Amino acid sequence: MTTTLDLLRHGEPVGGRKYRGQIDDPLSEKGWAQMHAAVGDTAPWTRIVSSPLQRCRAFAEILADRHGLLLTLDERLAEVGFGVWEGRSAAEIEQDAPGAVARFKHDPVNARPEGAEPLAEFHGRVAAALDAILAQHPDEHVLLVGHAGVIRMAFAWALHVPLAHAYRIEVANAGLTRLRFDGDRASLVFHGGSLAPR
Repeated sequence: MTTTLDLLRHGEPVGGRKYRGQIDDPLSEKGWAQMHAAVGDTAPWTRIVSSPLQRCRAFAEILADRHGLLLTLDERLAEVGFGVWEGRSAAEIEQDAPGAVARFKHDPVNARPEGAEPLAEFHGRVAAALDAILAQHPDEHVLLVGHAGVIRMAFAWALHVPLAHAYRIEVANAGLTRLRFDGDRASLVFHGGSLAPR
């Protein structure tokens, strides 16, 4: 029995690149274009699961409606909470706390922003959502529309990437990752791709 899980990161939100966390900004025009370009007219999935935040949910709703797919929203797939960094760019954070972003990237487990969700707790909620997807939809091809942090936690969950190394994984806007599960064995098929013909 083989289950395929595609993970699609949202496109660029209004306001550009920042530590957005759980701030619910919508997609920009560029972000919408990135999402449409990533999937093209292809829809190989049996269902879609999405973060409830609108930068993921809005595209997931349109895609599900267009192709007649069942859509489930799962609160556990919301982005990690970034505490006092929410809504701030790396440059703004650096201005107030030089070296803080580099320390976080080097040690995301311990060098977290004040008030941020602990990384182990974030991993736990994402892992619970992913466990549920595999248990409830065996032998299906599921699309998850989510966030960079969620995709990093999926790597940690499926491929046993240590949480301390999770932020070494680059996740581009509207990048698509495919994981395949054969029983208990997970494999990475591709990362940062798209389904649209080139």
